[in-house]
Amino acid sequence: MPESNSKRRSERKFGDYGGQYVPEALMPAIEELTDAYERYVLDNEDGFMDEFRERIRDFGGRPTPLQRADNLSERYGSDVYLKREDLLHGGAHKLNNALGQVLLAKYMGKERIIAETGAGQHGTATAMAAAHLDMPCEIYMGRRDVNRQRPNVFRMRINGAAVNPVDIGRGTLKEAISETMRDWATTVETTHYVIGSVVGPAPFPAMVRDFHRVIAEETRRQAEEQYGRLPDAVVACAGGGSNTMGIFSDFVGDEGVSLYAVEAGGSSLSVDEERGVAPNSASLSTGSEGVLHGARTKLLQDGDGQIMESHSVSSGLDYAGVGPELAYLVDEGRVNAVNVDDDAALEAFHRLSQDEGIIPALETAHALAFLEETDEDLGEFVVVNVSGRGDKDLEAAIEETEKRDLPNAPDMGVFE
Repeated sequence: MPESNSKRRSERKFGDYGGQYVPEALMPAIEELTDAYERYVLDNEDGFMDEFRERIRDFGGRPTPLQRADNLSERYGSDVYLKREDLLHGGAHKLNNALGQVLLAKYMGKERIIAETGAGQHGTATAMAAAHLDMPCEIYMGRRDVNRQRPNVFRMRINGAAVNPVDIGRGTLKEAISETMRDWATTVETTHYVIGSVVGPAPFPAMVRDFHRVIAEETRRQAEEQYGRLPDAVVACAGGGSNTMGIFSDFVGDEGVSLYAVEAGGSSLSVDEERGVAPNSASLSTGSEGVLHGARTKLLQDGDGQIMESHSVSSGLDYAGVGPELAYLVDEGRVNAVNVDDDAALEAFHRLSQDEGIIPALETAHALAFLEETDEDLGEFVVVNVSGRGDKDLEAAIEETEKRDLPNAPDMGVFE
């Protein structure tokens, strides 16, 4: 169950992870945000959380369903239920946090919103929330992700946000976060940075988790109502870890519920230190302790501590680090870190589409692929968090499917 506010206030660190590794120029903004988080989110000052829950219901469309996947249940011999965050406004879980932080910025008297995005879902959600709450908004997005997520770039712009392509490095999420932090460092008095995952300096990891806690609260209640008890296992994909910590948050204290964080195994779990490349995004499985974007966590780095280039067929999982609380829970043995490769994720993308009529995001497809790949007995009642819908990934899925001989892919000859 949720921890008391007094305990949650101390969550600047999770074991050895977390903290505030930021330039001195950012500390006033971090302290201001910490104060606002504790007053408005934890203590519900001025009815902030009441307004948030009302808006995420009426604007966002909560609660999202917990749906039994009949065909997957028959395939795997367990009762597989899908938490349908793909049905939240915008098509992914990201709106929970984006709406919460933009609303918090208004309560703080900020005049401008900035954010980073990888797959584009967080950028889209932030642009929607900013338009809804009448706040100017700028989004930083790596050039590579701009090119492979064009529909989401248009969605951000049509909602009135400026999209700034980032050309440094590989042009992915890591570089987008770095550029957004540079902007924030020079505009802290008027600007709030809406971090999109449970990463970054405190209080962001705890605050983002708390805005996404609504996923776990609903899942817990729906499981009791529909199945009569809590699930045996909860499965979620893990990049930075926002949907993961969102659905895990209210089950961490329930030892009978196994928690699985499914990372992107990419094309291989090996690393090329000479080139500084990791052909995966499996920080929990293969990473080591270090500091990235303001927090100590597990990340992909070489022997000299240089951040390695990550890879995933999914833009939203293509990140060299992971949230500090998730790293801590894995070290403690409470969360099981697992991974699946690109091919398995693409097969799961097609499988859910064909078997259940639900086209998942490629991020979500990693969680679904774990059901197929694992030899573990997950129990009778399994919940998978469908973190987002796959509309944004259709171009990428076509391109990647054409490269592979996937057993369950549709005939691609129509594109010839």
